[in-house]
Amino acid sequence: MSTAAIPPAADADPSHGEHAHSPFLAHHFESSEQQFDSCKLGMWLFLVTEVMFFSGLFCAYAVYRANHPEIFVYAHKFLDTNLGAINTIVLLVSSLTMALAVRASQLGQRRVLIVNLVLTLLCAGGFLCIKYVEYSHKWHAGLLWAREFHPDLEHLNGSHSDGAHDDHAAAGGTGHGNDHAAASAANAPRNAGIFFSIYFCLTGLHGIHILAGMGAIVWVLIRSIRGDFTPDYYGPVDFVGLYWHLVDLIWIYLFPLLYLIH
Repeated sequence: MSTAAIPPAADADPSHGEHAHSPFLAHHFESSEQQFDSCKLGMWLFLVTEVMFFSGLFCAYAVYRANHPEIFVYAHKFLDTNLGAINTIVLLVSSLTMALAVRASQLGQRRVLIVNLVLTLLCAGGFLCIKYVEYSHKWHAGLLWAREFHPDLEHLNGSHSDGAHDDHAAAGGTGHGNDHAAASAANAPRNAGIFFSIYFCLTGLHGIHILAGMGAIVWVLIRSIRGDFTPDYYGPVDFVGLYWHLVDLIWIYLFPLLYLIH
């Protein structure tokens, strides 16, 4: 019997089925709306675990501060409030540009989406550069964690150019920042390294999250340039935006707890 007259199976025709409408619809979802809602729920659950993770660190901070208040009052003099404030502004701006990127993806504005993702990346890079300046000064001044806390009085007296970074915080408005920092270092309370252990732990983990966020933004940017996102499919931009806002929010807590402690 001839098979020439037998029509092809329905599932062989790409025009059949929900999945033919979008190349980005996974096979186990019935519709793009279901996929978006499922992915967003998963993203929120992930963010909850991140909040719980940092909440444990904030609890450790609270316990140590309650038991050793003199250490925290002493050690905050070696943090540069100006640089911390600049970094706060930088991250707030990056949150704005990320929100604008999400909105642009929802409206199908490809050029606006790309520009705002690039601006977000630049802000993130600026934040890390400023943090590198802070870390570099702490390293050369011996202001490190736990038993590695060995203040370099010569460095704090201004023998290195970046010693001026702590002028404002150490001086308390007197105009003799390096002298005060050196004098404070010479009279450091016992276990002063506890503060810097917490400082490097919190800010270092936050910095790792910044790097992870930058990697996710680069991935979204590449896909944006390729033209993957439309008003019907913008989920990845939205999810990365949620993560980035959480990273910014964590810094909003870190800044006053570490830099404005007094």
